[in-house]
Amino acid sequence: MIIAAIVLFSLAALLGIFLLTFVLRGKETPKAVTFIHGPLAAAGLVLLIVYAFQYSPAPTASLILFIIAALGGFVLIARDLTTSSMPKWLALLHGLIAVAGFILLLKFAF
Repeated sequence: MIIAAIVLFSLAALLGIFLLTFVLRGKETPKAVTFIHGPLAAAGLVLLIVYAFQYSPAPTASLILFIIAALGGFVLIARDLTTSSMPKWLALLHGLIAVAGFILLLKFAF
């Protein structure tokens, strides 16, 4: 289960990097990619939550960081869909928090 979460987060990260290039250049993000990135990360988060409830010890720090990143992702998608300006700092922070969570998850798993 934790390996599946790592795979889903990896795929979401690749798409997230692609999306970040659009945000940093001030261009509109491709909505199809956006609507794949979010559910992939959400599925990884659900698997991680289920894992945390079933096994001890759990990757608690990673889980907390992924939840914070998800909250930032909700803000980003809301701003993206309402055609508001996309704050570059928030997109970067969202990605950095997710990367930190991913590193901690890898450290926990391996």
